[in-house]
Amino acid sequence: MSNVVLIGAQWGDEGKAKITDLLSKNTDIIIRYQGGCNAGHTVVTNGQTFKFHLIPSGILYPDKICIIGAGTVINPEVLYKEIKNLEDKNISTKNLYISPSAHITLPYHIILDGVNEKELGKKKIGTTNRGIGPTYADKINRVGVRIEDLLNEEALNEKLDIILPQKNLLLEKVYNEKTFTKQEIIDFCKDYAEKLKPYIKDINPIVYDAIKTKKSILFEGAQGTMLDIDHGTYPYVTSSNPIAGGACVGGGVGPTQIDRIIGISKAYVTRVGEGPFVSELTDETGKKIQEIGHEFGTTTGRARRCGWFDAVVGRYGVLINGLTDMALTKLDIFNDFDSIKICTSYKDKRNGKIYNSYPTNTYIHKYLEPVYIEMDGWKKDITKITSYTELPENAKKYIEKIEELIEVPIKIIGVGPGRDQTIIR
Repeated sequence: MSNVVLIGAQWGDEGKAKITDLLSKNTDIIIRYQGGCNAGHTVVTNGQTFKFHLIPSGILYPDKICIIGAGTVINPEVLYKEIKNLEDKNISTKNLYISPSAHITLPYHIILDGVNEKELGKKKIGTTNRGIGPTYADKINRVGVRIEDLLNEEALNEKLDIILPQKNLLLEKVYNEKTFTKQEIIDFCKDYAEKLKPYIKDINPIVYDAIKTKKSILFEGAQGTMLDIDHGTYPYVTSSNPIAGGACVGGGVGPTQIDRIIGISKAYVTRVGEGPFVSELTDETGKKIQEIGHEFGTTTGRARRCGWFDAVVGRYGVLINGLTDMALTKLDIFNDFDSIKICTSYKDKRNGKIYNSYPTNTYIHKYLEPVYIEMDGWKKDITKITSYTELPENAKKYIEKIEELIEVPIKIIGVGPGRDQTIIR
């Protein structure tokens, strides 16, 4: 297997963990390259359900090296709890490595995230309140605390002398919130330094050696293309780069080392939180998709907004990421539908203008409405089908129409939540 980037081609929650788990079987190294514990990746295998937030989904294979890359932000408490949960289920974490360059989410980040969102009121972003944005903000402001600082008390002290007075001033004077003593933060860091020390390792030599010896690497992203800080529906986005280019930055490799880029899309579209969503269904059909698909966030439990497949978003994902293949998940959710729609373009209600390419100015999205084509459903249970040829004709027509509209082949098809409920074309 070559070096592959696996990314969400919609607004996240596309089923990346299942595909990561599937591809990890034939991969040597799996790298989670961005995001934090705001991600929720679910894998169902052998009757067990595993929910990952920071650890790469490939951890279920004991012989694989799993790396949390420099582009991630790590809440030590959440990560350690995740490690313990795996060990309690007899899943080995001995091949889990954490980049020393990854930044740490500290207790004040979480409080600031919540109060910032509260202050926005009706214009809130829809953050998970996990402290991700403030952690990335400190990283960019060059006042962040990194994993390597857990192991260096002198460096930690110096950094806290700079940043903690600023945070306490904000917390006390602006938001009337609890402040933190320096010792409280140091004690927090010391506690997790001891717990996470066995996993902290310079990953650059490992990755370099893998490339040199022709081993295969799978780069696993969190969230999705439309939540990218630069190319998503700004400001209703995450604070990192989930797109394929982010894999090079967060994973520490050059773009010439990437062989394939696989996008993941649901057979429909979902979105958690605020922001534009042209093909959203707010009627009974949307509720039906939500209920059948169990569309509730892994991290927050929030109900996901649901809509028909959006080929405008699909084409944008192909362009921004340079996709070579697409995986289409949750096709089985439409087993009992008489007909299914696909959004092929947008129409501006003000002037009738048609958009075939995704308009990145989110201000105008309130004036856009979807232009649909309608296709017949297949009215058949496909959850036990294992080959493409066995799929009902109308299911194949639906897949092939999406391929035609987004101009990239669909190579992987999910027909159920289980590891084995996957068709490879």
